[in-house]
Amino acid sequence: MSKIIIHQCHEKIADFESIFNVLESNLQNKDKALHIYPELFLSGYPLQDLCLQKSFFETYQNFLKKINEYSSSLKPSESLHLIGGLHYEFSESGITQKIQNSIYALSPGSPLKKIYSKRLLPNYDIFDERKYFTPGETSKSIQWDGLNIGLLICEDMWQSVHYKANPVADLIESSDNYDLIVNISASPFGITKNESRIAQAQDISNMLKAPFAYVNMVAEQDEVLFDGGSFLVNGNEITAQAKFFQADQLELQIQDLKKTTYDNEGLEITHSWESLFQPRVNISKESAELISLTNDQKDHILKATTFAIREYAKQNGFNKFQLALSGGLDSSLALTLIKLALKDDMSVEAIYMPSQYSSTQSLELSEQLCKSLNVPFKVLPIKSIHTMVRETFTDYFEEPFEGLPDENIQARLRGALIFARSNQSGSLVINTSNKSEIAVGYSTLYGDSVGAFSIIGDLYKTEAFDLCDYINEVHDNIIPEGIIKRKPTAELRENQFDTDSLPPYPILDAILECLLSYRYDRSDLIEMGFEARDIDLVLKLYARSEFKRMQFCPIIKLKTKSFGFGYRIPINKHTGFYFD
Repeated sequence: MSKIIIHQCHEKIADFESIFNVLESNLQNKDKALHIYPELFLSGYPLQDLCLQKSFFETYQNFLKKINEYSSSLKPSESLHLIGGLHYEFSESGITQKIQNSIYALSPGSPLKKIYSKRLLPNYDIFDERKYFTPGETSKSIQWDGLNIGLLICEDMWQSVHYKANPVADLIESSDNYDLIVNISASPFGITKNESRIAQAQDISNMLKAPFAYVNMVAEQDEVLFDGGSFLVNGNEITAQAKFFQADQLELQIQDLKKTTYDNEGLEITHSWESLFQPRVNISKESAELISLTNDQKDHILKATTFAIREYAKQNGFNKFQLALSGGLDSSLALTLIKLALKDDMSVEAIYMPSQYSSTQSLELSEQLCKSLNVPFKVLPIKSIHTMVRETFTDYFEEPFEGLPDENIQARLRGALIFARSNQSGSLVINTSNKSEIAVGYSTLYGDSVGAFSIIGDLYKTEAFDLCDYINEVHDNIIPEGIIKRKPTAELRENQFDTDSLPPYPILDAILECLLSYRYDRSDLIEMGFEARDIDLVLKLYARSEFKRMQFCPIIKLKTKSFGFGYRIPINKHTGFYFD
């Protein structure tokens, strides 16, 4: 009996030796099977300008030759491997004329053969495929072992008014008798993405009256995560699903999958990529509020962040982490996530850097957390350095060094010292800013905004609180309750609290979610019940802090709309339109 094998792979971009080893092993499998691999498995994804570099594409072309030579040397087999890869076309002088995101067919005893190219090239958020790739022109089905198999690549399943083509509709028009639909993907993680993928696949399965096999890759590519979770749905039934954030494999007998009836009466596929960007705000209340994370979403966030921490460190040659611990919620959450992510060969060190404004409570809570997590805790006071800087500036420039400059220099001293320790110990500095702070610029450039990698920068402050509570539920209260209950403060002056400068976080976060969705403006926010003074303050802070975000470190992307790779707003602009 024929079977389908879904290979959920975890490979590094351009690691051609490792990719070849996977194929070599699978090609030696003598069982008759349809093998399915992720989108651009042969190269990795997203490649960005890498695919244009001569050294890359020449190495890639030689890699394809190596695969062809190996496969052609094998005894012919009826198995079929559907593999995502780049397809290049060159001029006579060797200049790249066309690149396509394609599916290759490979059977033992034969070379690679391009059989389909992606038709819908996404050009939103983190995606810029139209910059690099040429779209395919027609939809495609193939025959294998008496089965009619329809082919799609990732975005091809997400129709939109922004696309002229509709690959799913074209498959419907070309045949009414499919035995299987295959979608090979490289789909980024988002806290609601898995449900959206499955719902869309179920609709297509019902519409085409065939099982739908979806393969996704696992990877951490800079700040973008690919979570796996490959699956097969049959109508409304989820037949099988792979694990998240790790390589996995699904094997299913094809003959057992086909149903006799599908729920497609009156069905219209209404999901599009635009539907993925709905803001997570409840506007039915007197004043709109951010929709709370579910426990499943919090669990996904824990898996995503711990996976990202390990992967980013591994790919960049680190096994030590460094963090500036303040006794506040954000740095405590970041330290806890690092600790939960550590493998046996990894370590983390927390440094507490008190100034004259640091409270005894901050020291005590920091000590308690490090003891609970069994993390080395170092105290490096900045009081004497701070005093020396303040006196030097006062004497040299003959004017007082006070107010905001005095507050910011404390953060910048800490930033300099944590990176000095990083150099000394060979460790990776983890940033501790949350999304609320990044959005309104509530941080000091080259101070508390420093770090090589941000692990909570896509979580609003209220979500950081919720995640701490959840971690305590599932990990036996490892974060001291005093950290979660204390009033947020930067401790840069006497009796300073975040609410001195910002609206309460539940209000701030709801306004930010509306604003960052690009779907609401000032008048909409007023209609939702927010106070004009809060809206105007948030808009003012957001508009004037773009230069800080432009210089921020990579932020793990947890949601469909995040700061970082997929967020592009100019620094220099007139901002009056925000207040119209």
